[in-house]
Amino acid sequence: MVQVIFKDLGLKDYLKTWDYQNVLFQEILDVKIDNRKNETNHSTPSYLLFTEHPHVYTLGKSGDFNNLLLNESELEKRGISYHKTNRGGDITYHGPGQIVAYPILNLDDFFHDIHLYMRKLEEVIILTLADYGIKGERSKGETGVWLDVDTPFARKICAFGVRASRWVTMHGFALNVNPDLGYFDHIIPCGIKGKGVTSMQAELGTKIPIEEVKSSLLEKFSKVFEVELIREIKA
Repeated sequence: MVQVIFKDLGLKDYLKTWDYQNVLFQEILDVKIDNRKNETNHSTPSYLLFTEHPHVYTLGKSGDFNNLLLNESELEKRGISYHKTNRGGDITYHGPGQIVAYPILNLDDFFHDIHLYMRKLEEVIILTLADYGIKGERSKGETGVWLDVDTPFARKICAFGVRASRWVTMHGFALNVNPDLGYFDHIIPCGIKGKGVTSMQAELGTKIPIEEVKSSLLEKFSKVFEVELIREIKA
């Protein structure tokens, strides 16, 4: 069984976390390159990071900047950062009360199929939400996990945006547990007009213990990806 090193980074700046992702990402690539160059077969690590970020909007590499509805001075006034990233997807919001997960996996140890990878990540969320009586669904052509798909009330509860190079992944998903959903009013989330955003708190009418949700996510991630999680202390 593949072992994945799990680290909960707590509340951490977006750029610092991105830099840390890149360190781990490059570590895996270096081993793979060395194996190919020297015809060796050294094992590579894989990682799963959990974090929460201070208020920040991030735009995917092919996203539309016009989906950010605030200018620079308005962002500064509200204390919100903005960064363009190298992940897939369009614009999204990260903030306290939201679990952001970054799987940094060597897919050589799993499968060579990014579509399947995304579907498995969605399955982790769907199974976690089911623990709370929330029916998460996939929406055809729209990555992420949604509620009430194909109705006028369709709304997203978990956004996804990943990057993969040489079958190594980074970036990941953001599950809305107890965030302030008002921050989504200043963007067109994921570039999708006419559909809302929700959270576990909004759906259940009460604040959800975030550590409890993390535990459920870890359990489902282990099950869906068939891995053993090795917990390490904060980076």
